[in-house]
Amino acid sequence: MIGADLTLTVRVPLTIRRRGGRKLVVAPEGSVVAVPARVDNALVKALARAFRWRRMLEEGRYGTIDEIAAAERINDSYVSRVLRLTLLAPDIIEAILDGRQPPDTEMHQLLRPFSVRWEEQRRTWLQREDDNEGRPAPRMRGVPRVPGVKTKQPCERTVARNGSPLAK
Repeated sequence: MIGADLTLTVRVPLTIRRRGGRKLVVAPEGSVVAVPARVDNALVKALARAFRWRRMLEEGRYGTIDEIAAAERINDSYVSRVLRLTLLAPDIIEAILDGRQPPDTEMHQLLRPFSVRWEEQRRTWLQREDDNEGRPAPRMRGVPRVPGVKTKQPCERTVARNGSPLAK
């Protein structure tokens, strides 16, 4: 076979996901891959802001969330959502700071309402990805209903493959 062109094609099923503005290669299920810890700077920055704003409130530099929002020139709703991060369990905060959070954790998920009970947070945030038969695990299950606060009830929608809603 001297002089013959030999072609070898290798196919590796993998997925590319965006995480913290970067692309992350996710290996096929069942394979063992040593992934170095990757600190998500957006999550770390949000935690730093949350604790800084909490300290400012505790020290009396600002009296309300609205005052912080005006001083930072941002929306008061955003300040409220970021401040809520100070209620995360210490081990979850440590995992985020060390880059050990689940690989599909994103900022918008952290800013959603979550339980203030650390045990529920651990079940929600530190669960294994493959607990859900290969699909990404739902991140915000088990959020308790607060008495006197109206919340939107989840509803089922049928969606086409392109993401547009279908009429029933």
